[in-house]
Amino acid sequence: MSVRLVVRTFSELCITAGALIILFVVYFLFWTGVKAADAAEGEIDTLQSQWAREPVAQAPPPGSAESSPSAAPVPAPYRDGKPFATMRIPRFGADWEWPVLENTSVGTLQKGLGHYSATARPGGTGNFAVAGHRRTYGDPFKDFPKLRPGDAVVVNDGATWFTYRIARKPHRTVPTDTAVVDPVPRGSGFEGAGRYLTLTTCEPEWGSSHRLIVWAHLDATRPVSDGRPPELSG
Repeated sequence: MSVRLVVRTFSELCITAGALIILFVVYFLFWTGVKAADAAEGEIDTLQSQWAREPVAQAPPPGSAESSPSAAPVPAPYRDGKPFATMRIPRFGADWEWPVLENTSVGTLQKGLGHYSATARPGGTGNFAVAGHRRTYGDPFKDFPKLRPGDAVVVNDGATWFTYRIARKPHRTVPTDTAVVDPVPRGSGFEGAGRYLTLTTCEPEWGSSHRLIVWAHLDATRPVSDGRPPELSG
């Protein structure tokens, strides 16, 4: 085999490998985003149709007699991989809205945000913990590092708007630090039982060796029938 033929064959292999790499990158940067956006939109449509057919009972205001565990009826458990709420974070833009689905499996996080199943429900006493992709599959938490104390996180379960307020800047930790989603999350600065929210995502932006965490506390509730909360009226 001549040197010229070897060089030409090697060049062709390099071109083929480069093309495959480009296709792979396009898939992760573009196609997974298209699929996730379509899936998330479909999950939100499913929720809205469900809420229209079967209105959700409004949660009693925190601190009321009706909100005590002994007085409140036991709600139906969430179904694995199914949506039960939507989340909006004004810091991420007026159009930012994602469904919240039950569990944090790989398939679930390809369709929206995932609820840590052992944690509280929206507005409930304890810690309502939610995970989302930083990059790929729609990049829902791409701007996670921009979150700041006082930012609103608004959750809608079909009957009630729950507005949480972020307590501190994102905290960096390791994946094995599961105490960040405890009922009173370790490292949050919160003391004693409360109504908390934890958001988690991968760190660094294109890796997963660490996690970024933000914690928030329930600031206000509002019946959906009263219209959108002021945090979303901008």
